Amino acid sequence: MKLKFCGAAGTVTGSSHLLTLDNGTKILLDCGLYQGAEAGYENFNEKFLFNPSEIDIVVLSHAHIDHCGRLPKLVKDGFRGRIYSTHATRDLTAILLLDSAHIQERESAFTNKRRKDDNEDEPLYSPEDVALTMDLFRTVGYNQWFGIHPDVDVVFKDSGHILGSASVTMKIRRQGLKDFIFGFTADIGRPNRPILRDPEPMPACDFLICESTYGDRLHEDSPEEKNHFLHIIKQTCIEQKGKLIIPAFSVGRTQEIVYMLDQLVKENLLPNVPVYVDSPLAVNATRVFEMHPECFDKDILSYMQHDANPFGFDNLRYTRSVDESRSINTKKGCIVISAAGMINAGRVKHHVFNAIENPANTILIVGYCADNTPGGQLRNGAETIRLFGEYKQVNAKVEIMSSFSAHGDYREMIDYLRTQEKSKLRKMMLVHGDKNALAGFKDHLEEAGYQNVFIPRLGDTVDL
Repeated sequence: MKLKFCGAAGTVTGSSHLLTLDNGTKILLDCGLYQGAEAGYENFNEKFLFNPSEIDIVVLSHAHIDHCGRLPKLVKDGFRGRIYSTHATRDLTAILLLDSAHIQERESAFTNKRRKDDNEDEPLYSPEDVALTMDLFRTVGYNQWFGIHPDVDVVFKDSGHILGSASVTMKIRRQGLKDFIFGFTADIGRPNRPILRDPEPMPACDFLICESTYGDRLHEDSPEEKNHFLHIIKQTCIEQKGKLIIPAFSVGRTQEIVYMLDQLVKENLLPNVPVYVDSPLAVNATRVFEMHPECFDKDILSYMQHDANPFGFDNLRYTRSVDESRSINTKKGCIVISAAGMINAGRVKHHVFNAIENPANTILIVGYCADNTPGGQLRNGAETIRLFGEYKQVNAKVEIMSSFSAHGDYREMIDYLRTQEKSKLRKMMLVHGDKNALAGFKDHLEEAGYQNVFIPRLGDTVDL
């Protein structure tokens, strides 16, 4: 068997790993969009490191766009096999891919308007390609082995990262030989976080692909999180009468922040400030969350006995229309939660553009941001950032709360790996991290007693 690293190798986004069995069957783990502007990745989303028509099966770990975002491109280019995921992942993927298709079309139309030649830019895929893609899905619940091929069984374990997220473990049968256990952690969530259940460890594997996003750092403790968040709200919205802008991914992060605000309301701690969730995608994603309480942890289920809607309170308004979004620009003393989390797309770019030069305002970064995105630049202390072709002075306060992250830090990931038998695990391959995170996590794993830890590069092939 061979494993080829076709994305998220040496970088964080663009998840795609191709497993080829001895009989030639090709199984693709994830098929995500690359998000960033690193050298060597300029055409990553347009070109695959394999022939899409030769892929037999796709196994999708979760619905984040850097894991599912190229599936319609895969179908457009010839894939006709089956796509396996959990039920909630399928539902979230449908709305995320449709949103992505509309973005692709808008960006192509904008590019074509500015072209001075006859060449036309084509969108990566269309809503019609998304419809064809969704027809190929087959969904399965957690903790049940199911067959995807006569020689391959799979089990999804809840990884506690976003709604429906799963690790992937494959039991591969080989003639005359012992069964072979291959695993892919995908993105590892965090224990003791609101809404979702804690990550469930995987079965012991012979070979394991492991994520490394926060492999070189630790998160802020949760008890400090709510107080820190409340302090930022009071200082910005009450004392300074400014605007608190929270760039947040539409799936997961937005719902977690809204749930925390809902709790603060119930505890009579949240000041009387308007809260706007300004993202049509987040509105749709929140409705999918409401449809899948089977993914919730016992705390929120208990909370829902007294508050049937943990994603809504009196001062909260979900906005859809462009006019509603624009009207927020004139408001003060409010909280705005808007996508995208890296400030590299979506309505939040407009909110930051209009607020960044006012020292009364605060930009709160609550998740991972690639260094070369506006969010990453703010996180790294930039004094100016470029938005919509203009350079803006960073006069607003920039706060960072990594405790909201849906990715485990290195201690949490090593604890998650506790069921892996070090004597059985023949190779661990680290992906989904920048250079520092990958190197740092490798060091921490080796200190914990793991051997044969390997950091592949994009395009590398490993014999298993």
